[in-house]
Amino acid sequence: MFTSHINFKNFDLKKNTKKLKKDLKFLLNQENEVIKSLGKKYEYTFNTKILKKYKSYSNFRLFGMGGSILGAQAIYDFLKHKIKKKFTFINNLNSSNKKKNNSRFLNLIVSKSGNTLETIFNTNILIKKKQESIFITENKKNYLFSLAQKLKSDIIHHNNYIGGRYSVLSEVGMLPAELMGLNTKKFKQLNNLVKNKKYLNNLISNVQAIIYFVKKKKFNSIIINYDEKSINLFNWYQQLVAESLGKNNNGILPIVSNMPKDNHSVMQLYLDGFKNNFFTFFYVKEKNSLKSNNDNILKDQSYLKNKDVDKIVFAQKKATENVFKKKKIPFRSFEINKRDEKTMGELFSFFILETILIGRALKINPYDQPAVELIKTETKKILV
Repeated sequence: MFTSHINFKNFDLKKNTKKLKKDLKFLLNQENEVIKSLGKKYEYTFNTKILKKYKSYSNFRLFGMGGSILGAQAIYDFLKHKIKKKFTFINNLNSSNKKKNNSRFLNLIVSKSGNTLETIFNTNILIKKKQESIFITENKKNYLFSLAQKLKSDIIHHNNYIGGRYSVLSEVGMLPAELMGLNTKKFKQLNNLVKNKKYLNNLISNVQAIIYFVKKKKFNSIIINYDEKSINLFNWYQQLVAESLGKNNNGILPIVSNMPKDNHSVMQLYLDGFKNNFFTFFYVKEKNSLKSNNDNILKDQSYLKNKDVDKIVFAQKKATENVFKKKKIPFRSFEINKRDEKTMGELFSFFILETILIGRALKINPYDQPAVELIKTETKKILV
C-alpha cells in the first residue's frame, strides 16, 4: 500500500535508482506549470463564482479531442456514482451526432489551439445560437475564441504552458468537475504525496523498471483492466504515454485490455505469445455488486453460491497474477480501495510524473507532439 486508498504491487525488479531520485527532486522543484497543476497552489483561470449561473443545468455536452476531453470523461465515468448531472462527450467525428436533441444543454467546448478541426466541425453541426456555452481555449485569436465572442459566450483561458494530455488537473478537467458537483480541491494530492516516501519510492522504482524493459525491447505496456468505469482513465493514460514518449524512433505502446472479456480472446497471446510486453493490473473494489441467484445454480457450480460479481472478478484477477508470476511475465498491480476524488488525484499525479521521468531518462521531450502536426497540415491541404 502506498496510500490508504491504493494498494500497489511493483514490478519484481530491483535496479539502481539514484539518478532517478535526483531527476524527481529536480522536477518537483521546477517552476513547471504541469507539475504545479497537480498541487494546491495552482491558480485556475476561472473563478468558481462564474459557474453559479450554470448550476441549474442538468445536461451538459463536452466537445473536444484527445487531452481536451479524455481527462474529464475519465473523471465522469470513474466517479459517476457521486454525480447527479448528465454529461455527453462529443469526442470524434460521427454522423450520428447530427440527430436532433431538444434537451436544454450547457455546451463546454475545449481546445487549446482553438483550431482543432473535429471540434470546430462538431460545434458547427450541434451548437445553436440560443444555447449557452463556455469555451476553454488559449487567450489569443483563433477560430473558437472568435466564435465564442460572436456567440457572446464565457471564455476561460487555457493555460498555454500545459498541453492537453497534461491538463486534467488544470481548468480543462477541473471546470467540468466543478459542474459535475465534485470537490476539486480533493483532486490536488501532490502536496501530500511529496511527503509520502512509500509513494515516491514506488514511483521511482516503477519508472526504473519501465526504462529497463524499454532497453530490453519490451515496448508494449498492456493494461489488464478489471474495472469498466476505468476504461476512459486508461484511454487518457494511453494518449499520455503514446504522445509523450513516441519520438526519435523510441517510445512505449500502451494497449488497454478489458477483463474478464479479454480472457477469452487475447489472453492466450499474453501468456504464450511474444515476450516484448509488460503489464499493469488494475482493479477497483466495488460495494453492493450483483449477487448470484442461488436457486438457479447447479450442483457442479456450487462454488458460485453466495458470490457477487466483485468476488468473481477479484478471483479472476488474482488467478491471472498467479499465472503471470509462474511464467515470469513482468507486471505491476493497482488495487483501489475507494472510488473518490482523492484516489483519482493520486493516480493522475502518479502517471503524469511517471511519464515525464521516463521521457527525461530516455532523452525525449515529453511535452511536444511534432509528428501529429504533420497530419493536421496534410488534412488541411486536401480539404482546401
